[in-house]
Amino acid sequence: MPWLKSPVFMIVGSQALFTAGDLLARANMRKGGFTLATFVTWWFFIYFGLRTVAMFGQLYVLASVPIGKSMALFGATSIALVNVLGVLLLGEVLGARAYAGVSLAVLAFVVMAL
Repeated sequence: MPWLKSPVFMIVGSQALFTAGDLLARANMRKGGFTLATFVTWWFFIYFGLRTVAMFGQLYVLASVPIGKSMALFGATSIALVNVLGVLLLGEVLGARAYAGVSLAVLAFVVMAL
């Protein structure tokens, strides 16, 4: 399965893990607040594990893609994923201008990936 070593797959996969961790943190940090007790709970260990795995994917990409291109791809992927999940999971709807910007970011991802 050579697609597993594809930088594009690693970028999307890593960013999906980072975003999943962010959604988990967003839900739980609102309940517990920024206290020591919050950081010794089950969700924080899952959050930490997700981000650690995502970091290894990010390091793989940084080792195989020029830094400028990789950071642009990570940024565009993050913008697209967060907006899709914001609508689907959180019900957050943005205005037309914001979605035009998201569309341009996705277009930039496609152009840089090819």
